[in-house]
Amino acid sequence: MNLAWYGHLRFKDKALWIVILACWGIALSEYIFQVPANRIGSSEWSVSQLKVLQECITLVVFTLVAYALFLSPVKWNIMVSYAFIVGAVFFAFRL
Repeated sequence: MNLAWYGHLRFKDKALWIVILACWGIALSEYIFQVPANRIGSSEWSVSQLKVLQECITLVVFTLVAYALFLSPVKWNIMVSYAFIVGAVFFAFRL
């Protein structure tokens, strides 16, 4: 989803309709995996746990995409924010 949401910013010279179609294609391929993963995961974890975990994974992937496509450095305050989100995952899965 990160590529669909932010990757197109690298291609501002392309027509908007082309970018929209490409982003929808990326999003569709992700949903093809995400929906079964949530269904399988829901047999072990609650919906809230799945969501918190998904947000944490999204941030890790976003960080990689932001660095790879935009050479965006990760500053200390962003790392602290990420640590709090990882903490949220810990508390969400703590029984």
